[in-house]
Amino acid sequence: MKHNRVLIANLPTPIQKLNNLSEKYAKGIYLKRDDFTGVELSGNKVRKLEFALGEALKNGCDTIITAGAIQSNHCRATAAVCAKLGLDCELVIKGNEPDDFEGNIFISSILGANINYIPKDGPVDEKMEEVKEELSKKGKKGYIIPIGASNSVGSLGYVQDMKEIIKQEKELGLEFDAIILTVGSGGTYAGLWYANQSIEKPKDIIGFSVSDSSEEFTSDIKNILLDMYKRDGVSQEEIDESSIIINDDYIGDGYALSRPEEIEFICDIAKSEGVIFDPVYTGKAFRGMVSDIENGKFNEYKNILFIHTGGLLGWTKNQRKMAMNKSNLKLRNY
Repeated sequence: MKHNRVLIANLPTPIQKLNNLSEKYAKGIYLKRDDFTGVELSGNKVRKLEFALGEALKNGCDTIITAGAIQSNHCRATAAVCAKLGLDCELVIKGNEPDDFEGNIFISSILGANINYIPKDGPVDEKMEEVKEELSKKGKKGYIIPIGASNSVGSLGYVQDMKEIIKQEKELGLEFDAIILTVGSGGTYAGLWYANQSIEKPKDIIGFSVSDSSEEFTSDIKNILLDMYKRDGVSQEEIDESSIIINDDYIGDGYALSRPEEIEFICDIAKSEGVIFDPVYTGKAFRGMVSDIENGKFNEYKNILFIHTGGLLGWTKNQRKMAMNKSNLKLRNY
């Protein structure tokens, strides 16, 4: 089935070997640099937005409505893409308006997004529908994208990414045994899993949760997959849940909350490989992967591909201060 798509991202993104870690653990550890997709450091989000915005434009919509937390990469990426395409952007943000605008909420604001704040446990879907209704009264046509663009439309971005990875394997002359990624809403994982089922030698797709339990994410991903099959006209009544591998051992103190050892790990990787992860998503997932390698859980894998989904702007003042303390950095006045 042909799907509408707006070409925005800088693709294909490169695959790079982490030489020091590969040598340390005697296996090939690679990064898929989806933090290089462009559009104001939009990471994995822009791949999904290419399809979501494609459908919105096909339907004649002029305003995009989506939601997320204060430091949502997805919301900031949506604001950037809307600005690029000349669309209005309405963000529903879970949390109170901050005293200091920093990170993603700051960038979303200067990109022109209109921000609607609701309580952290507020009714996100209802608020987005309310915004859409208000827009309709003003003669505008809104298009709602769920959190993370994690639905049957947005996940198509990672169906394409898997095809990209397979092509790059041939160019590099190697095969990945496992693909590892962070899971914050399930759409990226769903797209990879969906495409993985159609290749000759399927890989293990392993997700590390940064928020919810493995059971919750397995259910969410399963529902996205069933919608994807339905959208493609494929009769698929059941999904083998055992093939959806989600690890929830490294959530730590919760979404967007950091422990000193997590920040220290990110700083150590930065110094050893010249790669910076963010503390909300990729830092936790990559730490989980390395910990499981050290614990012998990935002994059967010769080559591992970790998808760097971006998120560099997610560092808050407190997390930056923690990193500076761990790295023995001091600010200088010039």
